[in-house]
Parts: sequence; C-alpha cells; structure tokens
Amino acid sequence: MERIRLNDGVEIPAVGFGVFMIPNGGETYCAVLDALKAGYRHIDTAAAYMNESDVGKAVRDSGIKRDEVFITSKLWLQDYGYDAAKKGVDTSLKNLGMDYMDLYLLHQPYGDVEGAWKALEDAKKAGKIRSIGVSNMTPKIWNSFVPRFSTIPSVNQVECNPYFQQKELRKILDPQGVRLEAWYPLGHGDKGLLANETVVALAKKYGKNAGQVILRFEIQSGIIVLPKSTNPERIKGNLDIFDFELSEDEMEQMRVLDKGKGTHDPEAPGVGEMLLNNYKIHE
Repeated sequence: MERIRLNDGVEIPAVGFGVFMIPNGGETYCAVLDALKAGYRHIDTAAAYMNESDVGKAVRDSGIKRDEVFITSKLWLQDYGYDAAKKGVDTSLKNLGMDYMDLYLLHQPYGDVEGAWKALEDAKKAGKIRSIGVSNMTPKIWNSFVPRFSTIPSVNQVECNPYFQQKELRKILDPQGVRLEAWYPLGHGDKGLLANETVVALAKKYGKNAGQVILRFEIQSGIIVLPKSTNPERIKGNLDIFDFELSEDEMEQMRVLDKGKGTHDPEAPGVGEMLLNNYKIHE
C-alpha cells in the first residue's frame, strides 16, 4: 500500500475504504472486516453515516494493532460552533471506542465553520486527532473560509473522478500541500464512465477492470481515493491497483475525459439548510 505524507507530516494510506450509506448494526462491521482482511489500512466514516460504532468494533475485532489502521471521521453540521464541536469530537471518539482519530474533517462548509475548525485545532493539540481537514469545499467556499483559519487543512475531501477532476480546486490546494481526497472516485457507478472506450481499452491492455484503471489514474494524479463496496471480491479488487502503471500518454488520455462538473454542487442555494434540516444525528 502506498502512503502519502500530508502537509502536517502525518502519513495516510493512498486508498481508503469508505462506508457511506452502509448500515450500522452489522453490515458496516462485516464490510470493514472484509476490507481489513483484504489489506486496507484506511477506513473513512463520519458521524452522519451513523456507523462509527461498527467501524470501531471491526477494527478491534480484526486483531490488527490500532496504530496500523488509519481512521477518518467527520463532524456533522449540528455540531458546528466551538463548544458543540468539542463535544462532537468526543462523541465520535466514544462511538468509535478509540482514544484518538487519525483524521477528522468538517463534513460540510456551512454555518459556524470557523468555530468548529478552532475546536478541531484544539482537539489536535490535545492529542485526540492527528490530522484535521475539510470536505466539500469548492474554490469559492475554500477562499471564503480557509484564509481566516489559523492552520491550513491537510485534506479537502470532495467529489472527484475522471469526469470531474477538480482541476480548478487543485490549483488552490496543490501549492499549499493540501491533498484532495475523492469521494465517488468511480463516479458512483456511472455506467458511461465505466464503459468509456478509453477506460475499457486501458483495462483490456493491463488485464484489469474499468474501476481499477480509474483508481490507478487517480492515485497517479496524487489523489487519495475512497472506493466503497459491500461485495468482498470488489472490495479486494479495488485495492489491486499497485502492480501496473499508466504511461504519461495514457494519463493524458484520461485527463481529457474531464467534463468539469459533478453530481453535487455545494454552492447551490439552500444546500446547507437542507442538509441541516434533513439529517439529524441527535436531538
């Protein structure tokens, strides 16, 4: 497994296992155990996924040492603001059954972002979090908040795949050493992407499937990827991307697939209010 050094010196596995929309109470537990058995050492959850407890239990029951597994979670909008965010960090730790998290993100860029970020900075200083970052920040949103932060985030986790390569965002992140983490790295199962003739031709050449070619392209682009599946064979296959390498010409063939638009627009009017009103993780 390749590892990437973040701008604060923390090393993160280049491929993580995402558990978005996998139910708590057993299904997430089994999926994470399968991922760990397959060789994953990076698990990405969130308070709003409501499955932190399954993730923590699976890590404990795997027999793998805690310091060998990189755990990410995220603070939900209900817990923004300094005092609420401090409690939110502790709640995530309690749900996970862990003394620290390797990475903790502000899940959405709305509300009292600055107060929440200050709480994450203080939690990092207290040893509760090793690295801190943000999620779903477009260039405009990034520039409206981050210049007022005391520290620069280590990552920005956003939608990213060959059809939406986040080129404008990377022009901002790369000079600051901020890593882009990709959710929906396979386009959320976009049949057009998976059947794209460039992708299919490269898959045939290297004896891989379309998803593996896409993930390889993203890894070679310096992106941290978070593929999700509950199928044990697919879980294993998504990690089998380190025994081949795309040429520069092939990388360019993939780069030109960019359409510059994804499925989610964080700048759309009312998104923050909609998320806060429709997703309550506690009373």
